[in-house]
Amino acid sequence: MSAAFRVIDTGVREGRANIAFDPALIELRQQDKVPDTIRFMRFPPTALIGRHQDLSREIDLDYCESNGIGTVRRVTGGGAIYLDEGQLGWELVFHRASLGIANLPDLAAAICNAAAAGLRELGVKAKFRPRNDIEVDGRKISGTGGFFDGDILIYQGTVLVDMNAAQMVRALNIPEAKVAKHDLDSAEERVVTLKELLGDDLPDMETIKAAMVRGFASVLGISAENGEITEAEESLAQQYFDEEIGGDDFLREIDNPGGTDRLLEGSYTGPGGTINAYVKLEGPTLGILQRALVTGDFFVTPPRIVFDLEAALVGTRLEDVEATITRFFEDTDIGMLSVSAEDFIAAIDDALAKREGA
Repeated sequence: MSAAFRVIDTGVREGRANIAFDPALIELRQQDKVPDTIRFMRFPPTALIGRHQDLSREIDLDYCESNGIGTVRRVTGGGAIYLDEGQLGWELVFHRASLGIANLPDLAAAICNAAAAGLRELGVKAKFRPRNDIEVDGRKISGTGGFFDGDILIYQGTVLVDMNAAQMVRALNIPEAKVAKHDLDSAEERVVTLKELLGDDLPDMETIKAAMVRGFASVLGISAENGEITEAEESLAQQYFDEEIGGDDFLREIDNPGGTDRLLEGSYTGPGGTINAYVKLEGPTLGILQRALVTGDFFVTPPRIVFDLEAALVGTRLEDVEATITRFFEDTDIGMLSVSAEDFIAAIDDALAKREGA
C-alpha cells in the first residue's frame, strides 16, 4: 500500500513566517498530529541564507532594506537564494519509513527525479543533476536541499517560474563593481525559468503545482490528496516566529565572524560546497584552539551538528585538531548530503596556516 501524502498550499507569506512554518510542520509530524505532507509556498521579494551562512557576506543588507526585500535565515543548509512571487516553493515533510529509502543522498535523488518528472509534464526537458539541482539543457531550474530531524525528513526546492534577475543579483551580496551587464547575463545563463522555456504557453501556478504533485506521486509511489492546514500548525508556526525565526537575533546568529579581533580565517571548497573556518588561538605560544566558527553553503544533517563540532573543538591543542574532528565524525550519528570530516579539516588547516604573527 502506497504512503498517503496530504497536499497543502500556505500561499504568499512574509519570508520569516514562511520559514517558521517548517519547524512547526516537522514537530507536529514527529508527534503524528499531521500526516506526511507536500507543501507549496510563495514569497514576496526575499533574500534567504542557509542555516550556516555568514549573513553580511551573502546578502547586501542595505540594498534589501532600501528596496523592501525581506531577509531570512532558513532552517535548512545550502547557499543564499532570492525568491519572489514569480517562483514556486515546494517541500516534502515525511517519516523516513514512508518511502522505504533510508539515507539522505538516495532520498534526495529520488525526490529530485520526481520533481523533474513533474516539470517534464509541462513540456520541458528537466532532469536531476547530482547532488541537488534540477536542470534543463544544463541550466538550473530548481535548487533543493533538506535534512533529517529524528525520523522526519524535510526536503525543499523551488521552481523558477519567472524571475527578476537584476534584483536577484543586487540582493545577493555581489560587489557593486561586478554588477555589470555581463554578470547579469552570466547569472541568467546559469539558470532558466519556465517563462523563458514556454513563453506564451506558460501555465498558471495551479497547473504547475498539479504537475509537480503528479511527478511526486508517480516516481515516489505515493498517493497525494489535497488537505487542510490545521490550527495547530498555524499556532505553532506563530510560536516559532515569535520566539526565534521572526527575530533579528536568529537572522544575525552568524554575521561577520571574521570581523572579530585576532580571528584567523580559512576556507575550503570541494564538490560539496564551501566551508569557511574562523579560529581564535590562545596560550603563550598560541598553541590551543580557543574557539572555532564554521560557516558555508554546505548541507549537513542535522544542522546542529556544526554547533556540536564547534563545541568539541574548544580548548583543543593544534596538533590534535585533525584527530578531534575525525573522532567527532566517527562517534556522532550524522547523515550528510554534501561534506565530510576531511573538508572541515582542510578549512581549519587553511586558517591555522595563517597563524604566524597572530
